[in-house]
Amino acid sequence: MNYHINLKSIALAGLAASLMAGSALAADYTLNVNTALATNDPLYAGLEAFAENVATASDGALEVRLFPNSQLGPDEDVLEQARAGAPVAVVVDGGRLAVFVNEFGVLGAPYLASGYDGIRKVVTSDLFNEWAEKLHDDAGLDVLSFNWWQGERHLLTKKEITGPADLAGVRMRTPGAPVWTGTIAAMGATPTPMPWGEVYSAISSNVIDGAEAQLPAVVGAKLDEVITNITLTGHINLITGLITSAGWVDSLPENLQTILHEEALKAGDIASHGTEEALAGLEQQLKDEGVTIEIIDVTPFKEATAVVYDDLGYGELRDQLQAIAAQ
Repeated sequence: MNYHINLKSIALAGLAASLMAGSALAADYTLNVNTALATNDPLYAGLEAFAENVATASDGALEVRLFPNSQLGPDEDVLEQARAGAPVAVVVDGGRLAVFVNEFGVLGAPYLASGYDGIRKVVTSDLFNEWAEKLHDDAGLDVLSFNWWQGERHLLTKKEITGPADLAGVRMRTPGAPVWTGTIAAMGATPTPMPWGEVYSAISSNVIDGAEAQLPAVVGAKLDEVITNITLTGHINLITGLITSAGWVDSLPENLQTILHEEALKAGDIASHGTEEALAGLEQQLKDEGVTIEIIDVTPFKEATAVVYDDLGYGELRDQLQAIAAQ
C-alpha cells in the first residue's frame, strides 16, 4: 500500500515540478521590444506578427512585449541596456550601430539601393552576416533580422525644394549618426540631430525648419500639421534591424534562439511588404491634408551626396553592395 502511495506522490511531485518549470520558463523568457514608431505605422503590424508567431512557435515559452512611441526610452539607451544583458530589443538603423561595427553605417548611406527587394539582398548576404557576427562578438548585440524596411526618406519642409541650393540655411532634423548628418550636409542643409519625438514641436516652434523621413513616419507623427511640402528625394532607403542582447540570446535554449531569428526574418518581410502596400495611400492622405508633394529630378542630390561614401571610407563597400543588390 505504501509502495503505491509513494509512486503516486512521486508522480504528482513530478507533475508539479514540470508545471512550475513551464511557468518559470514563460516568466523568464520575455523580450521587450522598443520602437520609435507609432502603432499605425505599417511596420508595427510586422512587430505584432512577430510577437504572435514567437508565442505560437515556442508554445508560450517565449513572450514578446511591444513598446511603441519609444516608451522604453531613446534607441541609444535601449541598445546600452541590451549590451548590458537586459532582455530588450529595439528597431534601429545601421547608422546607430556603426559606432560598434563601422560597416553598418553604409546601410544608411545615400542612394545605396531603391525599394525593398534590392536592399533585402544586401541584409541577408554572407557579407552582412560577417558584420552581424562582429556586432555579436565585439559589442554584445545580436541581430535578430535586419529586413525591416520603412521606406525611402524624403525632405519635409515649409517651403518648396527643387534642388540643393534651396536647402542653404535650412536647419533639418536627422539622426545623429555620421552617415546621416553627412548626407544632409552634402544635400545642402544644416543637420540638426534630435529625438524623433521632439520633431513636431521643434518645427512648430521654428527651432528647426524641417526634417527628413519616410512617409509612414510623417503620418504617424502628424507632421502634416506643421509642414507644407514633401520633396520626394528618396535619399536614404531606410532599412532597419531588430537588435537585442547577444548575452541574453546566447543564454536561451537553442530552439528558442532559432525561433527568434526565423520569426524575426519572416516578420520583417510582413512589415516591409506592408510598408510597400501602404505608401500610395499614405501619399494621397498627405495630399488630402493639404501637403504639397513634389516630384523632382534627384540627379543633383545624387551627385552632391556621392562624396559621403568616400568621406566615411565606404567607397569600395558601396560598389560591393550595389552589385549584391542588383543580382
